[in-house]
Amino acid sequence: MPGLLGLDDPLRFNKPVAPCAVVIFGANGDLTKRKLMPALYRLAYERRLPAGFAVIGVSRTPLSDDAFREKMRESVARFLEDSPFDEELWRSFAQGLFYQIGDIGDPALYTALGERLGQIAAARATAGNVLFYLSTSPSQYAPAVEGLGSAGLHRHEGAFRRIIIEKPFGHDQASASELNQRVRKVLDEQSIYRIDHYLGKETVQNILAFRFGNGIFEPLWNRRYVNHVQVTAAESIGVEGRGGYYQEAGALRDMIQNHLLQVMATIAMEPPAEYAAEAVRDERAKLLKSIQRILPEDVPRVAVKGQYGPAHIGGQAVAGFREEPGVDPEAQTDTYAALSLEIDNWRWAGVPFYIRTGKRLPKRVTDIAIEFNRAPLAIFGDETSAQSPNLLVIRIQPEEGISLRFSSKLPGAGMNLRPVMMDFNYGASFGTRTPTAYETLLLDALEGDATLYTRQDMVEASWSVVQPVLEVWSETKFDLPNYAAGSWGPAASDEMLAARGHFWRVP
Repeated sequence: MPGLLGLDDPLRFNKPVAPCAVVIFGANGDLTKRKLMPALYRLAYERRLPAGFAVIGVSRTPLSDDAFREKMRESVARFLEDSPFDEELWRSFAQGLFYQIGDIGDPALYTALGERLGQIAAARATAGNVLFYLSTSPSQYAPAVEGLGSAGLHRHEGAFRRIIIEKPFGHDQASASELNQRVRKVLDEQSIYRIDHYLGKETVQNILAFRFGNGIFEPLWNRRYVNHVQVTAAESIGVEGRGGYYQEAGALRDMIQNHLLQVMATIAMEPPAEYAAEAVRDERAKLLKSIQRILPEDVPRVAVKGQYGPAHIGGQAVAGFREEPGVDPEAQTDTYAALSLEIDNWRWAGVPFYIRTGKRLPKRVTDIAIEFNRAPLAIFGDETSAQSPNLLVIRIQPEEGISLRFSSKLPGAGMNLRPVMMDFNYGASFGTRTPTAYETLLLDALEGDATLYTRQDMVEASWSVVQPVLEVWSETKFDLPNYAAGSWGPAASDEMLAARGHFWRVP
């Protein structure tokens, strides 16, 4: 079915961007310096931004426009990935950078911002279009939206007004619902872009192309052929000075509730009728709602909580989580979390989906491993029947690509088999630079394409998956730490899979 999803249509990726301004709340934060401004500069480098374009940074720190520009120049030059820094281009780009001092809780900020937007619209020909970006602490999301609404900045005759809200969207199911109610009083759903940067990663997007653009794989993508699926997001680093924040979040909230459940939904969703924002998001939402709900009494069986302790790695002493700055020495925070999930639909009934994430694991890697059932009859003898089953691995980071493991005959006499790998690597195959997730997502929001953004029903469905686990964990005192820094997590995680005859693969 050529063109089923429009995946062979290059025009989708070259739609013109309308003139507009981007207003970044939290312009002095790490996200702006490390990700947002380098991404916007790179889009300018590739001539993807319109001639009528401006960026307004908003923060409480007193800065002039010129001081803000110099600060952003230093950040872009430092954090730009795989790209040259062009001073001449920067001078042109910086002419569209402005700064507005103000406190999100102060109505005067929005009055001043409205005046500034009017001046910049006239000077930079932005046509009144504005994309607001909330790069602030989560507690500021609702006040910022309400401030925009009170000042009438959320709408403008003949122009678009959109808002990007960073994760986390809520701290639990109740707070996510409350935040949504407050935001929806000001903006309609079509104007809200809840960002999940994992959905902007090239390989996560490629899951759709791989599944629905090839006739060979989709017929096998079901319970008849798939034995189980593993999703791993491992980090070798610790909390890196963010102990205070992480102590309140934990791995289950920080990674699984948003990123990894969205990845799982992309792997397991049904084919959309077309590659359009609502069609794709409808199928993702439907999948998330089909995940079997975890009963409180089943939490010990299907969820594992871990926390790293001190260890020596490469001859260096590594502190445990409780020894990190700003962390309670008796913290019950999960720095490792693993879930065993099932999907209640005809395609996946009975197939376990194992999801794990953790800090201070042996290596940094994020991948999806789909293990297929073994051949139904061992015609080459019992020894070869014990060979590794077919395995499809989709690598999200650090090296994006896809690998397929299958059995092949060893050269020589006799029918002896061994597993071999067929490997596809993005960098080697295409020889072009892969855009960062924020480049992709910012460009999509500027174009009004919400395909890779989460919708409220998706947020609520993912919170409903983890909420029972969070509640049981909050009422249980665990014997922590339970895994050494540099290991692959607590023994209980291995035991959870062993109970079903499976084991975690080593990425």
